[in-house]
Amino acid sequence: MIIVAVDDEKIALEGLVEAIKKAAPDADVYGFRDANQAVDFIKDNSCDVAFLDIEMRGMNGIELARQMKLRNPRINIIFATGYDEYMNQAFTLRASGYVMKPVTQEKIKLEMENLRNPVQTPAKKELRIQTFGNFEVFYGDEPVKFQYSKTKELLAYLIDRNGALCTNGELMAILWEDEENAGGHISYLKNIRKDLVETLEKYGLKDAVSRQRGRIAIIPEKIQCDYFDWLTGKSTGINAYRGEYMNQYTWSEFTHGDLEKAKIK
Repeated sequence: MIIVAVDDEKIALEGLVEAIKKAAPDADVYGFRDANQAVDFIKDNSCDVAFLDIEMRGMNGIELARQMKLRNPRINIIFATGYDEYMNQAFTLRASGYVMKPVTQEKIKLEMENLRNPVQTPAKKELRIQTFGNFEVFYGDEPVKFQYSKTKELLAYLIDRNGALCTNGELMAILWEDEENAGGHISYLKNIRKDLVETLEKYGLKDAVSRQRGRIAIIPEKIQCDYFDWLTGKSTGINAYRGEYMNQYTWSEFTHGDLEKAKIK
């Protein structure tokens, strides 16, 4: 992600750039004290977000925003200023946000989480679990393959249990819920438990599983998962929920009901 910051006051610009870097550590941030230099930069670079002061010598922030929008209609303009009288003009320009000075890391982060035009970034090469919709496991953009088909459902149930230790008996009742002799699958369960642990280790999550004699659990803090983000109140999790949860598993209906109740509240 490329972010531009423009303020003609040296100290103010330094503070703005510092706050942006703290709020978006993976972004490339470029600071300018001259609006014309910022326009020239936009001509040659695909910029995602621009934080602009309004009261500047020469070209002011409103005109600078117009110039940037002409060159890149999807750029997210966020005004960072000490004046609130320009708010109507800002939103006429379809600005993404309006931050009152003094600018802080928290204010910047809030604006970055609510961009008018979300920035599409390539998926990082890390394990990522999706529970909203169908349950899926990805490494980057590629689906993770397990040795056994039941391993995926085992992981799904452990995620649903949110760190609670699950006994072998409980797991067999869930994974083979339609069979009268579910308890006869203990050898198979041992194999899929082993498959789960080895697969997570393969993707760098050696410490993501807690195991005791006859019991197993996922450690939520070690896993990137939309459901865990929802539980902790992160905007990524809240925004990801669209009324569906682990659609392919009937045992997920209880948690789905809790999600719906929380959504109504």
